[in-house]
Amino acid sequence: MKSYWEKEHKEFEEIKQDKEAFVCVIGGGITGISTAYYLSKYKKVIVLEKNRLFCKTSGKNTGKVTSQHGLFYDYLINSQNEDFARKYLEANENAIDYIENIIKEENINCDFERENAYVFTNQKDELEKIKNEVHAVNKLKENLCTYKQNLEVPFKALGAIEFKNQAKIHPTKYGYGLVKSILKNKGEIFENSQVTNITKKGKKYEIDVNNNKVIADYVVIATRYPNMSFPGYYFLKMYQSTSFAMVFDCKSKLFNGMYISAEVPTMSFRTIKEKDKTLLLAVGYDYKTGSENVENGYAKIEKFVKNIYPEAQVLYKWTAEDCISLDKIPYIGEFSNIMKNIYIATGFNKWGLTTSNIAARIIANKILGIENKYEDVFKSTRMEPIKNIEEVKNMLGQAGKSIVLSRFEIPEEQLKDIKNGEGKIVNINDTKVGIYKTDDGEIYKVKPICTHLGCELHFNNIEKVWECPCHGSKFNYKGESIEVPSNEDLEEDK
Repeated sequence: MKSYWEKEHKEFEEIKQDKEAFVCVIGGGITGISTAYYLSKYKKVIVLEKNRLFCKTSGKNTGKVTSQHGLFYDYLINSQNEDFARKYLEANENAIDYIENIIKEENINCDFERENAYVFTNQKDELEKIKNEVHAVNKLKENLCTYKQNLEVPFKALGAIEFKNQAKIHPTKYGYGLVKSILKNKGEIFENSQVTNITKKGKKYEIDVNNNKVIADYVVIATRYPNMSFPGYYFLKMYQSTSFAMVFDCKSKLFNGMYISAEVPTMSFRTIKEKDKTLLLAVGYDYKTGSENVENGYAKIEKFVKNIYPEAQVLYKWTAEDCISLDKIPYIGEFSNIMKNIYIATGFNKWGLTTSNIAARIIANKILGIENKYEDVFKSTRMEPIKNIEEVKNMLGQAGKSIVLSRFEIPEEQLKDIKNGEGKIVNINDTKVGIYKTDDGEIYKVKPICTHLGCELHFNNIEKVWECPCHGSKFNYKGESIEVPSNEDLEEDK
């Protein structure tokens, strides 16, 4: 379902003939478009988008542009080192300034606004973590953060860390502003253009798309989750998470600032100024994509908001998909050590707007032969996150188990036990079949095996989609692929 940010815009044609470019960018989200924006100033760039620009994560996020990434920097100092954490913080702080400068230079009307960001808690046992985070951040950059009590907010908050001078934007307005500049620089953008293969041809790459070919010196994969599994092994280094998001008209004066809870499940809040009123965006109750028995996050968010603002009216609701790296650091740079001139940006851990600018500058600099002091922080070819296989299993949870156990655990539910509006895996004649019954009782049958790497799917009865617990692919109840890394539809069960 469409988010608040997804407005009607001019559609771009699908690619209909062979093309050549210096750089081919695969993926028309904020990261791909930002990379194309930087490169189009110097080189010929083509952007290929499978669906519509900004129709996935880029058009479904919170619109926060921040260096505040939850309770993160104390963890980063301890898991890496102080210098590493300082560079990560600097890269994100600089990205906020770069985005602001782009908006000014390109005259983009995207509701950019500087605002403080807070990580708050309503639990006494989380206060020490908040205070540790304040100490850690100020060790990296003086006076960026302060510890706050008695916040002027309508929800319970015993204490918080305040990040000063952060920002928020309308993400798709910003994205289309970049698009305008790309086109001005003679870059080309194609929608409904699905890449099916990338082949090395001499010193160049041949990209198969819609029965046509794009020949390019460099390739940038900016598809959130890469649809190529090897040799980068990203399917072992990260998983996908889904969050619920809702926009409310609260019929009341709202608070200032952007907020996210320290405790799990997280709740995130920010306001949206719209003409003569201010709306509330609430996001939270994330779960590992493909989990069984998903709770109704919409109901929980609505209950929370209406306890504060009883007259609140739901205007929009949607879910957003994010890639989570096992060490919480994005992967930005070369796709692998053996595939030169192919670059990737993924694993943004729900902070993709700021990181998209970091990724765009690192990749553009690499292609143009310009040194970037932050590239080693986000090194995409690092394998450290998967050296401890037990950690991989623990962090992947059900995803880690699904590859093996799904082959042996046969559900007992039968077709007659499935209610209207419900999906399940059933055993029919010793064969697993994915069944969905519409509200009218119409039956859709699929083989519940992900077309990416063959993991067994689970049905999400909130969103009415089949989800892969291994790598986050999603399919609608008819079996049509709607989320990467899978690009192929499910096989219909006859």
